[in-house]
Order: sequence, then C-alpha cells, then structure tokens
Amino acid sequence: MSMTDQAATPLLPARLRRFLRAIALLRESPVAMIGTGLILFWVLVAILAPLLAPFDPNATLQPFAKPGTAYAAGHGTFWLGTDHLGRDILSRIIWGSRTVLLYGFVATACAYAVGIAMGLAAGYCRGWLDELLSRASDIILSFPILVLYVVIIATIGASGLNIVLAVTFASAPAIMRIVRGLVLEIRERDYVAAAKMRGENAVYIMFVEILPNARGPLIVDACLRMGYVTITIGALGFLGLGLPPPDPDWGGMINEARSMALAFPHMTVLPCIAISSLVLGLNLLADGLREISLRD
Repeated sequence: MSMTDQAATPLLPARLRRFLRAIALLRESPVAMIGTGLILFWVLVAILAPLLAPFDPNATLQPFAKPGTAYAAGHGTFWLGTDHLGRDILSRIIWGSRTVLLYGFVATACAYAVGIAMGLAAGYCRGWLDELLSRASDIILSFPILVLYVVIIATIGASGLNIVLAVTFASAPAIMRIVRGLVLEIRERDYVAAAKMRGENAVYIMFVEILPNARGPLIVDACLRMGYVTITIGALGFLGLGLPPPDPDWGGMINEARSMALAFPHMTVLPCIAISSLVLGLNLLADGLREISLRD
C-alpha cells in the first residue's frame, strides 16, 4: 500500500474500511476467492432474474425441447431445453436461485439467532439453565436430521415459512453446542473479568464482550451450514415437501423429472449442477476462511 493510500485510509468510513480489509484477507486464499466467485455468481443471477430469464418460468411453451432448440411458436431459444410441461429449464433455474438463496439465508440466520442465544445463555450462566438447554439439544440431535425435517414438514405442511421453522428447530441445537464451547473458553479471559469489575450486566458481557470474539469459527460454520441448508431445501423439494408448485425450486425440478432421467437427462442433471455449484462455493469459502484464520 502506498503512502497516499495509507493517508487516505483513515478518512474512509469505518464500515468501508472493514469491507476493504475483508476483501484483502480473501485475496490471500485462492480457494476462498473461487468460493466467493461462485456465490456472487448465483447472487447476481438471483438479483437479475427478471432480466436474465428468457421466458416466463411457469409458461407452457414447447414440451421436451432439447438444449439449443429454437422456440417454434415465437422468438427465443431454449438454451437448456424444456421440461415435460414445456417450461424453459434455464428460466426455471434462474428464478429458482432466488428461492434457494432467500430461504437458505433466512433459515440459516434464524437458526443462528436461536442457537447463539441458547449457547450464550448456557455457556455464560451455567448451572440448571446449561443442563436444561444441553439436554434438550441432545434429544433433538439424537434424531436423524433428514428424518426430522420430513416429520416436521409433513406435520405442519410444505411452505417457505415452515421450511425456515424446520431448519431453525433442527439446526439451532448444533449451533448452540458450538457457541457454548466457545463461551466456556472466552468467559475466563481478562477482558470479561474487567467488564464484570466495571459492573456490566450479563447481557452486555455476552453480546459485546464474548460474542464478537467468537465470530471467527461461527462465520466458517455459517458458510458450511448454509451449504447444508441448500442441500436440505433441495432434498425436501425432491421429496415433494418443498415449496408448493408451480414456483421454480431446484429440488422440485429434479423430483418432477426423475422418472424421465434416462430419456431426458438434462432435465435432472442441470438442476443438480446448480445445487452442487452453490454448495461447492459455500464450502470453498468456508475452507478458505479457515485457512486464513489458521495462517493468522
């Protein structure tokens, strides 16, 4: 960094400085940069879906068109072909990215909000509260995770809100265990003792003194967990427990075409590639962040 850049840096807003510092850290890891590129690609696709999608994702146009087929009744080309109902696969994949990213992010954020609150309370307060939350988490974690999702969705119904509730209920205990372990270590440090000496209350200590110092492992886990949630949303859609049709859903697209996979493999392979690429990006970003944290 030149002397001019160093002089200009203090004049930048604090949030912008943190953002630039984060970008500089990511550049230290090629793995993290590749992962970030894959994630940004799908984020841009989701944002620009109305501009990128060549057709209405729910419109019946030309059934069983092969990739690259021109639309016989109008202008345009089915670059990735169409499904058995004549819907353009490319348009459905593009619009489906909105579904996966929106519900994946919201579900992961809700699970973290609940898990962090539980973990902070259990690790800091200890005693009967720690025992209660830990035993409740053990009970939930003892169930096979996919079976738990299926039972919850089948009981309360398939919808976007219910998927978020199911993911939060099933994932929050695992997050709670991670946060609890971090809190048990951090609560013994000098700056926490200093906050207690100043007379700070427990809520301030947990959220201001302890939580920011536990953010590194939690950010890495959040990237991995959002990848798991993406797979979960796809699996629920494949089982017919995802978002109600006809809205595009990558897992639902695979489910609708599974009986025709041998005759029309593009109808199932392309949504699978979309899911895999997004999950790969999240996993690579998590690996890169872990690599950077170990290097520091």
